[in-house]
Amino acid sequence: MTLQKQLNELGAKKEPFLFLISYNLEQYDLIPLKNLPKDIRYSIDRKDNYIQHPHKIKKIPISLKKYKNKFNKVQKEILDGNTYLINLTAQTTIQNNLNLEEVYKIANAKFKLYYKDEFICFSPERFCEIKNNTIFTYPMKGTIDANIPDAKEIILNDPKELAEHTMVVDLLRNDLSIVSKNVTVDNFRYCDKIRAGDKELLQISSKISGKLENNWQNNIGDIITSLLPAGSITGTPKKKTMEIIEKIEKYERGYFTGVFGIFDGDSLDSAVMIRFIEKDKDGNLSYKSGGGITCDSDINKEYKEMIDKVYIP
Repeated sequence: MTLQKQLNELGAKKEPFLFLISYNLEQYDLIPLKNLPKDIRYSIDRKDNYIQHPHKIKKIPISLKKYKNKFNKVQKEILDGNTYLINLTAQTTIQNNLNLEEVYKIANAKFKLYYKDEFICFSPERFCEIKNNTIFTYPMKGTIDANIPDAKEIILNDPKELAEHTMVVDLLRNDLSIVSKNVTVDNFRYCDKIRAGDKELLQISSKISGKLENNWQNNIGDIITSLLPAGSITGTPKKKTMEIIEKIEKYERGYFTGVFGIFDGDSLDSAVMIRFIEKDKDGNLSYKSGGGITCDSDINKEYKEMIDKVYIP
């Protein structure tokens, strides 16, 4: 049975379950909450959650030279008209004295997932939320160090950031139009402050909504799979940009930039799996991160942003 049909079946039964779906939809796990194993933990829409911890990680990112090679390939694809916005990511090797479960416990994030000692994520980005027959999505695009003087004004008035965010909002608005009616942008480019290890970042998001049919639970699989992969971590146009991502990144994202969430039998909430640490078969840890690239992107700023996003909140 396909992922789509399994989701529809669970939704029609009003069966509460946890779901996680990989970036390319080829891996997934659907687990009724009554059967949730001990080696899977989650936290959804956690509030008032900041606990100070002194923990730091050692970062060993790819070199600027290697990043520049990928960046230049992206710019050529943009110049050739194959993409207008692409989310370029890379793996940063990290060294850390805590295991994944211990990191999960201390991390402060709105959305958290610990999965079978294979990976953890602590995401600030909601994917979609469904309640009262309305679907909401909150694309997050645009990051700046909160300690920079006038950081909010700088990022909101940056033409590159505005163009990048506008393209993602337009993409997500179109995605919602596939599964819902009366799609509107309720809040365009609002600013959130999030803690990023020993610093704070400002991140720019928008809120988009659409109306669903009363029996949307019966079609939950159609809804979720139609929206994936998330526009904020692919680019536009989505299909062609995904082909470029595979060609240039040259590594498997796996569950990174996929989604996870909870259906409680009546409503749904979910997050994009970013801020992501993965353990390989030899026990080595890598942190996957990245950012949106447009024709106006500055390579040094983009490289720094990729590294700044490697943190335990």
